[in-house]
Formats: sequence, C-alpha cells, structure tokens
Amino acid sequence: MVDIKNYFLHEEAELEDLGHGIKRKILAYHDNLMVVEVHFEKDAVGTLHTHPHEQITYILEGEFEFNINGHKKILRKGDSTFKEPDIMHGAVCLKKGKLLDIFTPCRQDFINKKEEQE
Repeated sequence: MVDIKNYFLHEEAELEDLGHGIKRKILAYHDNLMVVEVHFEKDAVGTLHTHPHEQITYILEGEFEFNINGHKKILRKGDSTFKEPDIMHGAVCLKKGKLLDIFTPCRQDFINKKEEQE
C-alpha cells in the first residue's frame, strides 16, 4: 500500500538517469495508478519487455517507432498507444522526445528502485 499524497510538483520530481539516453521522472502515483514522464535522446531504445500492468503512452514531443507485439508503427506528438498486461513492447526514439506513461496498477518496482537509490 502506497501512502496517500495529493500533490506532486514537477520541479520536485527527480529526473532519474536510466542510461543509454533515457531518463524517467515519476510524476504522480497511488496503489492503482502511476504517471511517469520519460525523456529520450535521439536513437535511444526502450528495449522490448513485458510487465503485468496496463499502460497508456502519450507522445508529448518527438517521434518514436513503437513495437507492440511485433507490430511496428511510427508515432509523433499527440499520438498514443495502449499496451495490455504481459504484451511484448518497446520503442526507438527517431527524434528526441518525451513520453507520458500511465500505468495501472502502480509500478511498485519503479518506487522500490528509487527508494534503493536514496
């Protein structure tokens, strides 16, 4: 169970360097929902992976080639994706950009990793 927090200030959220041209900022979360901003340098790769969470990704900036379950599509600012639980997915950044990821339930693994680094 995550403690209830009602306000999350963007300037107070840490931009975590994940390496290989990708950075992550946890914007807001509770038990059943999480919002994350992900920054990509050009040519950075979000490697193919799965997780048991539903995920919506909204493209804030840039251009990305997404691969969802083997189907590739180029998406730009204003476009979005939906990934059901346990589906293989990843992305390649074609033009420097930012994504807004929304997960349900909360990605406790992200919180645990952040706490381990503190």
